[in-house]
Amino acid sequence: MNIHIYAENRRTKKKSRKRQKSSSPIIVRAVKRTVRWARNIVLILVGLSLLITLALRWINPPYTSFMIVQRVSTNLIPYKINWVAVKEISPYLLIAAVAAEDQKFPDHYGFDLKAIQSALEQNKNQKRLRGASTITQQVAKNVFLWPKKSFFRKGLEAYFALLIETLWPKWRILEVYLNVAEFGPNIFGAKNASYMHFKKSAAQLSQHEASLLAAVLPNPHKLHASQPSNYVQQRAEHISSQARSLGGAGYLESIWD
Repeated sequence: MNIHIYAENRRTKKKSRKRQKSSSPIIVRAVKRTVRWARNIVLILVGLSLLITLALRWINPPYTSFMIVQRVSTNLIPYKINWVAVKEISPYLLIAAVAAEDQKFPDHYGFDLKAIQSALEQNKNQKRLRGASTITQQVAKNVFLWPKKSFFRKGLEAYFALLIETLWPKWRILEVYLNVAEFGPNIFGAKNASYMHFKKSAAQLSQHEASLLAAVLPNPHKLHASQPSNYVQQRAEHISSQARSLGGAGYLESIWD
């Protein structure tokens, strides 16, 4: 009796081992197939991002992902971008934007490391990210991504910023920035902003008007260029002072190379 039970147990164990051996290759193949699919998807997405970013070096987008997301979330129809070449934008606005948003723009490669370090130190005990975005990063966010802040979006923003700095000249980055930035509720781009706020073309902006537009960039839904509060007036004066300290429009000579 005991011999019979022992033999049965051995046969059961052998069958179990056979089933395990036969199932192991199936699991391995499934894992390999999943990894291969994931790798192919990543390669396709990277390839598409490269092609789109390269194309936008020459193609002017009529809308951006930021505008589309805002359209869906607010049900407000944004003004279509009326594109204006960077050479047709007032030099006062070019330097005002740089003075207000990214004074190291001509020299960095997409990131202001000192500003990032400062932001990280302030964020150690906070759950939200303090802004330390360069103009390049803002272009990446506005053109390709969405408004809501998160570490995931920041990672994608850094990736696209690297692509933009690699594939676009500096003047193109500034041109795209000033054409897609929001200067008031659903008022996108320097051409629309100049007309809506001051009834003139982007080329005709005075130094003070350019500084007022740059002053509202951090919060265009609450700050107004055409009816500036005391805060906006003071910020505009500070931006004008910073622009003069940098050397005016001459500070941007290197971006035309």
